[in-house]
Amino acid sequence: MKKFKLLLKISLTIAALWFVLRKVDIGQLKFSLQSADAFWLFAAFILFNLSKIASAFRLNIYFEAAGLKLSQGYNLILYYVGMFYNLFLPGGIGGDGYKIYLLNRHYKHGVKPLFQAVLLDRLSGLAALAFYASLLFAFSDYANLLGSWTAWISLGLAVTVFPIAYIATKWLFGIFLKVFNTTMLWGLGVQLLQLLCAWAIVKSLAIDHAMLEYLTLFLVSSVVAVLPLTIGGVGVRELTFLYGLGYIGEEPSLGVTFSFLFFMITALSSLMGLFLLNRVTQTPNKEVP
Repeated sequence: MKKFKLLLKISLTIAALWFVLRKVDIGQLKFSLQSADAFWLFAAFILFNLSKIASAFRLNIYFEAAGLKLSQGYNLILYYVGMFYNLFLPGGIGGDGYKIYLLNRHYKHGVKPLFQAVLLDRLSGLAALAFYASLLFAFSDYANLLGSWTAWISLGLAVTVFPIAYIATKWLFGIFLKVFNTTMLWGLGVQLLQLLCAWAIVKSLAIDHAMLEYLTLFLVSSVVAVLPLTIGGVGVRELTFLYGLGYIGEEPSLGVTFSFLFFMITALSSLMGLFLLNRVTQTPNKEVP
């Protein structure tokens, strides 16, 4: 079954990329990739990794609330190894599953609280994504084109997303309620850094228009990429930009270039987890330097 799922993911990834590449100007795509500003790409790389460091801190708050105290150093190493597993070994246990397995093996803490901590970490990230995406959408050309009612619905979602998250946490994950405010603030910080990363990539491509629409599509594509349909979200991000930019009359090639550059930054950052595998598999003390 696992092999079938992996094969299906690979097939969907290839099919999505093939479809996108048939719809865009390949010459423009190549030119945009080659002419991207290295300074802004480096800034995007730094901002992306700062977002991952912040995300690792947030996850450690959940671990501590579940009764497991890890040093920030070990937790950060584990987080990058999880990123490597998620992107480069998608057919196996996965990054989140690997973290749960390893921590349970080292600390005998129980799978359930670890699973809940990892799940809530994901959900808090989605809540922040939904908040920013709703705000940006409400003031973008998409709301203008679709009608003012969509802007009001979007603002309504932005207002209600955190109260809904609070109620869900209280009912389903009561032991984590005490860290709700802290983790949600960290989640907002994580997604803000991701937005700044996206902004830097747009700057690297010398795009001086439709900035709000690019950032809105980036957030929407991030939500879509969470769905386990393709490898690392490749293909679905490009499709989001292809149709999203086409809807407002923008050149989709630049959006697809943006997606490729973001994936390259993600892949390069995740690859660092490969060089940390030996450190994370060693049985740590309760506080690892």
